[in-house]
Amino acid sequence: MWYSSIRPSHTATPRHASHRIASSAACRPPASIRLGKRWTEFQGANNWDNLLDPLDPTLRSEILRYGSFVQATYSSCDLDTSSPSYASCRFPKHSLLRLSGLPFSGYRVTRNLHATSGSRLPHWAPASLSRQTSWIGFIAVCDDEAELARLGRRDIVIALRGTVTALEWLDNLRATLTHPTPSCTPTDHDPARTDPMVQRGFWSLFTSSSAAHRSLCDQVRDEIRRLLHQYSCDEMSITITGHSLGAALAVLTANDLSTMLGPSGPMVTVVSFAGPRVGNASFRRRMEEQGSKVLRIVNTSDIITKVPGFVDERDKEKMVLNWLISKSGWVYADIGRELRVSGRRTANVAVCHDLSHYLQLVNQLSEVCPLVSQVERLPRGWRGAGILAGDAL
Repeated sequence: MWYSSIRPSHTATPRHASHRIASSAACRPPASIRLGKRWTEFQGANNWDNLLDPLDPTLRSEILRYGSFVQATYSSCDLDTSSPSYASCRFPKHSLLRLSGLPFSGYRVTRNLHATSGSRLPHWAPASLSRQTSWIGFIAVCDDEAELARLGRRDIVIALRGTVTALEWLDNLRATLTHPTPSCTPTDHDPARTDPMVQRGFWSLFTSSSAAHRSLCDQVRDEIRRLLHQYSCDEMSITITGHSLGAALAVLTANDLSTMLGPSGPMVTVVSFAGPRVGNASFRRRMEEQGSKVLRIVNTSDIITKVPGFVDERDKEKMVLNWLISKSGWVYADIGRELRVSGRRTANVAVCHDLSHYLQLVNQLSEVCPLVSQVERLPRGWRGAGILAGDAL
């Protein structure tokens, strides 16, 4: 196992303490695992065909490596609600990866990212609960010669954490679908439309701005343009990784970047952990047509991956029920290729959803330990009614 644990910081709340399992020894996979010219394959060029069951050891190493970047977002975020710097980044940008347990990652953080909630609490709510804009992650670029040689290209990582603040929780619960317009202004759901639609709360977090910070969408666009210009002579990739809410925002980010960069742009890949559903079938088709690749790591016992809404499987025996639900604005689609893992069944929803638990389950998979692809599937029809999403319940 090339990742282990570090002691949680003194500011960590118990609910999030288990996220801090990355260590300085864990930050770089063995040097012998070289991707070389096959890097596009591991980034999903062939939709990870023949790599998932059984799980290819190199792909497993890459999944764990990207998971360690997400862990760094939790380690770097001030989670102490009594702190004046609650929900901000605890570390300077130049030393963020080192202080969060990744001193040998081969990457350099180039920009901090902030997300602004569109939800509001009553005026009498405590200030710590009413924080509208919070630090949510970072953008980093590979600048280590040995790692560049191992990866076979220069990789840009966008890492996004899960739900932390009360307002982010409220946005998670805004689960009806909305139309993501080019102007980044959502419109109301029209059941007669078949255009791409996304979850309203996630879209709000992605596109809302504040006096101090532009929208997450604009922050990412600006930095990606800058980095692509700076390294215009290099072969590039963009990998967006996130957990829970961060996984949902990763999908929206990939869709936006693929639209911005077009077919001539670098490969855009999502590696998501415990992600809720994000959009409808039309949104999924648009992402596929644009060439965005999404690898969705799912714990079969994690309810968060089965919400929000319903998935339309077009069961002809339930046409009336399907038609009624289709008018509700709650018809979602699962996006991307799934890597299913399965741990010991437990009633503790938070444990099933925890990032460290996910990485432990992935790490246990090997060539001689096939995936849980033969798990009994849910009954046909509309699956997974629910509205909750986020970091933990």
